[in-house]
Amino acid sequence: MATPDDARETPYARAIPRPTAGPLVAAFGVAMLFAGIVTNVGASVVGAVALVFGGVIWFREVMPDEAVEPIEATGGQTVVTPPPLPARDAPSRRLLLPVEIHPYRAGLVGGLAGGAAMAVVAAAWGLVEHGSVWLPINLLAGAVNPGMAAMGEPELAAFDGGWIAIAVGIHAALSIMTGLLFTVALPMMPRRPMLFGVVVAPVILSSLSWSTMGIVNPAMEEFISWPWFVGSQIAFGAVCGAVISRVEKVPTMAALSTSERLGIEQSEVGS
Repeated sequence: MATPDDARETPYARAIPRPTAGPLVAAFGVAMLFAGIVTNVGASVVGAVALVFGGVIWFREVMPDEAVEPIEATGGQTVVTPPPLPARDAPSRRLLLPVEIHPYRAGLVGGLAGGAAMAVVAAAWGLVEHGSVWLPINLLAGAVNPGMAAMGEPELAAFDGGWIAIAVGIHAALSIMTGLLFTVALPMMPRRPMLFGVVVAPVILSSLSWSTMGIVNPAMEEFISWPWFVGSQIAFGAVCGAVISRVEKVPTMAALSTSERLGIEQSEVGS
């Protein structure tokens, strides 16, 4: 009787994923969702609807089993079935890079730890240059409240529980997302993993912030000190990179099917 391991072959040898507009619709939704921050709330509503609609279409194509369409041989060509994949612990003849990555939970913890280090530097800037630790926190809330650009420094330096809650939510979300990106990026620089966290990532993130700050957060652009901002990015990269680098890597699942990645049980292949 054949076993699942005997029937396993290279993914997409006989079929390819079925085309779907789900990713395109979801990407459009994300773009409109964030465009509404600087334009009109209606754009964000349209983006949210498109994101949900595209996500449903997309997920239905891959869960619980990936929808594929067979590859038809033309011109007298014969479809050659590759040999079964080796066992997970056996060396592969074709590497899928990166071969190993840090677990995503490491990115979650590293992102939060890096975000805390970044917050310390930002609070130090507010205290040293403006005499208030609340100023940098309130300025971050300006990403969702464009009207803060017209406020004076005394108002922005005052304590406001609502603005603090918004700023903490934004900062935590961005820190976690960046930490998850670190889990994938750090294994690509095995010899100098901290180089990415301390040099490459701060340069990329600071450049991106410099080019979009006036649109995303006009209030912060008015008060920001770029040396302190770059310093906060370096603090984030150093702490986040150090935390993630200490966690043992795990093999990637690029060669596994959707069912195997999700851990869904399958019935045995009949003889």
